[in-house]
Parts: sequence; structure tokens; C-alpha cells
Amino acid sequence: MRSPIPGLGRVMVFLAAALASASLAVPEGWGEEGVQYGQVGTDVTLSCTGAHAGSPVQWRRAGAVALPEGSAIQQGALVLPRASLATAGTYSCHDEDSGLLHAVSLRLGYLPGVPFVSCRASDYENFSCSWTSSVETFLPTRYITTYRKKSLTGEEKRRNKNGHMGPCLQDLSRPGTCTVHGSEFWSSYRLNITEVNPLGSSFRLLDVTMQAIIKPDPPEGLVVEPIPLAPRRLHVSWKYPSSWPKEPHFQLRFRLQYRPIIHRSWSVVETVNLSEVITDAFAGLEHVVQVSAKDFLDAGNWSEWSAEARATPVRDPATMASEETTTDASLESLAEEPSQAPNPEPIDRSDPLEKVAILVSLGIFAFFILAAVLVITILIWLRVRKHSKDETKPHNFLVAATHLKALPS
Repeated sequence: MRSPIPGLGRVMVFLAAALASASLAVPEGWGEEGVQYGQVGTDVTLSCTGAHAGSPVQWRRAGAVALPEGSAIQQGALVLPRASLATAGTYSCHDEDSGLLHAVSLRLGYLPGVPFVSCRASDYENFSCSWTSSVETFLPTRYITTYRKKSLTGEEKRRNKNGHMGPCLQDLSRPGTCTVHGSEFWSSYRLNITEVNPLGSSFRLLDVTMQAIIKPDPPEGLVVEPIPLAPRRLHVSWKYPSSWPKEPHFQLRFRLQYRPIIHRSWSVVETVNLSEVITDAFAGLEHVVQVSAKDFLDAGNWSEWSAEARATPVRDPATMASEETTTDASLESLAEEPSQAPNPEPIDRSDPLEKVAILVSLGIFAFFILAAVLVITILIWLRVRKHSKDETKPHNFLVAATHLKALPS
């Protein structure tokens, strides 16, 4: 038989929200005396407190020469049809002698909409939820935030018939957020965020599973250092985020991204350690490095990237020596040349003997090529001629044999 307790817990949550919204819908519940709230687009009626029944009264609007169009006085009350935001203001009623009987400040707005809610766990012991209103109501708003644990053990059901309900604690220093402390990593929760204003209330129910919403804070203390005598290496180290309690059963793994500052693409490596050695850095180029974290068993999401850290690998000694030698040679050549002024006459560094030698070499090379072609041609001709003779010999032999056989014996 299915237990009715979870349904009872949901009903109690709804009742609590409804009672709270009903009490807050009264103007006095908002701590603003002399204020009346109304809904945009509806007829609003302002009562003249202090007027005698049947006595004529006059209504005025502060800062205006006339009342809003379409307004009417009925039995001493002022009726404002289809009120708009522009209808809001301070109204007062007076007796026949213009004596003030009552004044009221009219504030107009809308009913609350269903709030947008999202939740996140920065560790495995607590989770926080944040929300924003889906409707601009133009009215003061409050929130009722509660939760209920969905999956209960038999012992928990016996201890708490309400289904392990509790408040999601709001932090005044962070408006629009609440936190459930002491949550269990393997449990599911149903969160109720109810938005309340003087006109009514609206709520959002959100089912939360810790494994799905866990997202650690970024790692801290990122340090990047060059390694002496290693021109392509950088040593990177970091620490766990301070918000993540260190327990042997809840570890983090890390993702490291790095690139030279002149490049746009990142290289990424993953590790379970708190340090890593980059082995393919570019010598002499400044690199930017970031790190993020995720639950070791791959639950939830990766954290945001940490703040950047930068470092430059040492330069290659051989490259440095070569550059120094090149620089020294350039300085010496500059010192030997007294002037760098251009010479108007063209410089011809060619030697006539070199030209003659080149022509002779080309002639000899052409002679040998022609001789080789001639020899190859003669050899091919002789081979063809010999092959032709060999083919004619059997034919002559047969002719002679036939002739001899034909002679008389």
C-alpha cells in the first residue's frame, strides 16, 4: 500500500504558502500605512474613511487639476475604472467645507508570475537556489522558500510525518538566494519558491538531485613557474577551492588549459593531481594558464575557469648562443665598414676567366652526350642486323634440302 505521507507533505507546503500570501495581501502586512494596492486593468475603489453616511464628499488627486477620466463617486467612494499605472497617486476626500476627511496613496501593479529558479551545489553538503521574477509587478515582493526531502527511509518517516520539511534559508546579503544546509549527496529534494506581493502569490516547485546540480567553485592559488634548463616546460600548481570540504570519499579532478598569449587555441589536459608539468610550451613566449575542477566520479558539471596565471619558459641555451654569435658578427661587420652610403655605380663582381671556364665545361659536357647517343645508336643497329641474319638462315637451308631431293638419283 502506498503511503499518503508524501502527498500530505505537498499539501502542507501549499497551505503554508497560501496562508502566508493571504496574510501578506492585506496592506497592513506590508508595513505601509495609508497605502492601498490595486491591480492594473481592474476597477479600483477608494473608500473615504471618516465620512458620515449619506454626507456628500469631494475627491481630489494630488498634483492634478482633475480626477482620472471615467472616475465616479458612488456613496462617498471613488471608483476608478480599468486603472492603469498612470492612475496611481495620492487621493484625498473632503467634506463640503473642503475639510480633509481621508487621504490614501494608491499603488498599482500586477499579480506575481511563476518565478524562474535554478539550483547549484558548490560542495556535497549544501546546495543553494536562486530565482528571478518572471513578471515586473511594480509592487513590493517577498518570497517564501521551503524544501522537502523526496526519498525518505522508514526511520525518517517515523520521526517526521511531514516528510522532512524545512526552510531554505535566505541570506539578506544576497537577495534572491536561499541555502539548504546539511543536504545529503545521494538524496533528492523538492524546492518550493513562492513569490508574494499585496495582490496575491505564485509558486514554483523544483525537483533537485545533488549529483546533477553539483558544480565546484574554481580552484584557487594557481601558480605557474618556468623550469630551469627546460626551455619547453612550465610547472603549474593549484589548490582545492576553499568551499570544498576535503574528504577521502569526495575528491576532485582537474582540467588544465594553456596557450601562448599570441595564439587563440587552447591545449587541454586532465589530471587528478594538484600540479602538472607542461612539456610542449614554446620557449621564450609568455603563456596563459587556467584550471577548472569537477567531481572525481564525474557527477555534475565542471567549475568555471580559475583566474589566469602567466609565465614564460626559459629560452633554449643553444638558441641564445646562436643569437649572440649572430649579433656579435653583425656588430663586427658594422665596425669594419666605415660608411654605409650607397655607391651610385653598379658593382660587377664577375671574373672573365670564370665565364670562359663555364663555357668550356658546357661544351665538353655536350660532346660526351652526343658521343654516348651515337654509340647507343650503333649498338642498336648492329643488334637489329644480327637478328635479321639469324632469321634468314633456316629458310636457305630448307631451300637447299628441297633442291637436293628433287635431283635424279
